[in-house]
Amino acid sequence: MDDFWYCPSLSCRTLIYKGMLMPEQVGKYFRDLSDPDMDTALALVHSRFSTNTFPSWERSHPYRYIAHNGEINTLRGNINWMFARQPQLESELFEPGDIEKIKPIVNTNGSDSAMFDNVFELLVLGGRSLPHAMMMMIPEPWSGHESMSEEKKAFYEYHSCLMEPWDGPASVAFTDGTMIGATLDRNGLRPSRYYVTKDDLVIMASEAGVLPVPPENVAIKGRLQPGRMFIVDMQQGRIVPDEEIKAKIA
Repeated sequence: MDDFWYCPSLSCRTLIYKGMLMPEQVGKYFRDLSDPDMDTALALVHSRFSTNTFPSWERSHPYRYIAHNGEINTLRGNINWMFARQPQLESELFEPGDIEKIKPIVNTNGSDSAMFDNVFELLVLGGRSLPHAMMMMIPEPWSGHESMSEEKKAFYEYHSCLMEPWDGPASVAFTDGTMIGATLDRNGLRPSRYYVTKDDLVIMASEAGVLPVPPENVAIKGRLQPGRMFIVDMQQGRIVPDEEIKAKIA
């Protein structure tokens, strides 16, 4: 494909605003964000300068499902394995030959974050939950883990036959409009800190202090641990602990 175009969102649950903008310019450029009728229970925001790729509009975050702080160090192997698997794709929901239209799954014109999002989107739209797909792509260090349950070890061992880890110093935030969360790489090389306020506001960011929160209004604060996941389920109206959601999936 010589001409590349990118549709940032085509969803009934999420709207994606992206651009090569300073944070203070976003609300001025996208005027609907300041409209009184604009109302949401969650938001995923990303602001950074380009590091290992040249800055361009299509590479700016967020993507369809994720925003990413870090680097994927195993990218070349991950891409090659995805191209090798493409001939195995099949679905009874596609007319004969139509599944070819979604290939290539990975758009190599994108950044490491965009390519991660390509694969994550495939796994989610293929029927897996967001935490399930994230456990496949960024697994915990499970081999030889003495305190991990046998069920969870079996989950990771089975899925290692389907998907190799997308490894590197990475904190990945994700949402589908009904659930929002983040996961940290197995080595914990990127910070992810969170506050939960007494009036039920949950804030997670790469550092503390991104929003002004009076200390007396903080109910819980902490940091995401290596290999762990932080989930807020909007339908259940609660934070789902890492142990609970992974045990259920396993």
